[in-house]
Formats: sequence, C-alpha cells, structure tokens
Amino acid sequence: MAVDREQVLRSAAALLTRKSTATMDEVARAAGLSRATLHRHFAGRDALVRALESLGIAECEAALAAARTDEGPAAEAVRRLVRAMESSAGLLAFLYTENQLFEGEEQNEGWARIDAGLTELFRRGQESGEFRIDLTPAWLTEALYGLLASGAWAVAEGRVARNDFTHMIVELLLGGALRREEP
Repeated sequence: MAVDREQVLRSAAALLTRKSTATMDEVARAAGLSRATLHRHFAGRDALVRALESLGIAECEAALAAARTDEGPAAEAVRRLVRAMESSAGLLAFLYTENQLFEGEEQNEGWARIDAGLTELFRRGQESGEFRIDLTPAWLTEALYGLLASGAWAVAEGRVARNDFTHMIVELLLGGALRREEP
C-alpha cells in the first residue's frame, strides 16, 4: 500500500498543532501508520519538522498569491491575506515554536521570500499613507506572524470563535488596542 505523503504531513500537522510535544509514535498513530513506516518516510522528528516547514512555506506562498497583496488598498490586502492564511495558521503556530528552523544561516529561503512579500505589503501601506510609519515593515511582518500563531492557539483552545479569527487579527494589527474616542 502506497503512503500518501501529503496526508501523513497533514495528519502530523493537525496533531502537532494541538500537541507540539507529540512523539513519533503518536504521529504515526495519528497518520494511521506504523512507526516503522513513518520512519521510512521521515528519519526522525527533525526530518518531519523540515517536511512540515516546506508544507508551511508552500501554503504561505499560496496564501500570498491568493490574497493579491499588490492590488487595492493595503489594509484590504492584509484582510485578504489573513483570511487566506487562516487554514494554515495552526501549522504556522507549530512552526513558529520550532526554533531549529530559524537558527544559524541555514534558514529556508522560502521564509525570506514570504518575509519579503509581507514587508513589501506593509511598506506599500506606509507609502500610501494607510499605515503608521513609526513601526518598521519588518516589525509589522513579525507582529503578523505572532498574531496568526496566537489566533490559531486561541481558536484551538476554544477561547476565540473560528469565525472571529480574521477580524480579531486584522483589527488588532491595523487598529491597535487603544480605545478610540467617539466623535
């Protein structure tokens, strides 16, 4: 019987987003495989995490393309982007905690491409006067990653309704937490 690698990765991602400390035995069970079969496809946790990283990068790049971040007002592009990334947010939350992905000079160039796309979106918003200029585009990019991960965790824990995911992230990122005076 052939093993569907993408199905195994999606099963692993679903488990690891709920339980980041899951063992390879638990990952194998979640994917409906024996540990030996899982090990034939992924020599260990590091290999599995690297494969999940590739999946995460592909999903982020697809979300960037689907959001058409170079079209229309930048704030609307951010809203489209968060909506497009919602289905991948759990995987991103897991990857966000995997320090070995961001250590040294071996960082996957896929993240650099994604960072560049996000940074350009925030820069475009600053240049058009939509976004504050006292926060760097690089910081806004990092803030977006953090909010996506936090949103995914909050939804998974039942602290935030899934339907509120996009609204809560976009409003906090673009509007801040300060209460505005009513005119």
